[in-house]
Amino acid sequence: MSALLAVNRLEAFYGASQILHGLDFEVTRGEQVALIGRNGMGKTTLLRSLMGLVNDCRGEVGFAGRSIRGAAPEDIARAGLALVPEGRGIFGALTVEENLTMAARPGSGGRQAWTLARIYELFPRLHQRRGNGGHQLSGGEQQMLTIGRALMTNPDLILIDEATEGLAPLVAQDIWKTLGVIRGEGIATIVVDKDFRSLAKITDRAIVLSKGMVVFNGAPADLMAQPELLERHLGV
Repeated sequence: MSALLAVNRLEAFYGASQILHGLDFEVTRGEQVALIGRNGMGKTTLLRSLMGLVNDCRGEVGFAGRSIRGAAPEDIARAGLALVPEGRGIFGALTVEENLTMAARPGSGGRQAWTLARIYELFPRLHQRRGNGGHQLSGGEQQMLTIGRALMTNPDLILIDEATEGLAPLVAQDIWKTLGVIRGEGIATIVVDKDFRSLAKITDRAIVLSKGMVVFNGAPADLMAQPELLERHLGV
């Protein structure tokens, strides 16, 4: 199967500091990938690099058959990538519905599978809170809103940074179920989270980063079978 996302020799720099060191990996259409590693290993930088938010990147990033490395973030988003950033990044002064509708657009080929009605079906709590400002939401509601906003762009690939960080266990379970729905829709995802055991249940593949390099790329079950690797790179 041809790759939806193809990353080759990707390097990323913040000033004189090199964060990513020659990353190579692919993501196929509909594939759900866990991106894991200790804090400071380059996970967020990788997602930001894919979205064109890191100024100094080198190497090649191909998406849906064309190069996007060096493209403007808005052009990358229009190509079919969506980011759920760490910290959520919602607009607190806008209502829930305004946060969602401002992001709405057809996906590749004019696909409009994700509408306001579907987001409210997926997240009934957002429908209940649709007139509330973003700043009035709980952390879990904000995460639902951020995921919903990404889906409103009808993407081919969603990048989710710290999917359940700071969320109560019951809310985190709702987010894991949501990722299952997204997978069922054929949308590819790269998911960052510290809860690898939960990620391993829903993802097709795990990529482990250490000091900006890929040190494991394979099935989650294979990683679970290597406790020394888990301890070295994840501390679990």
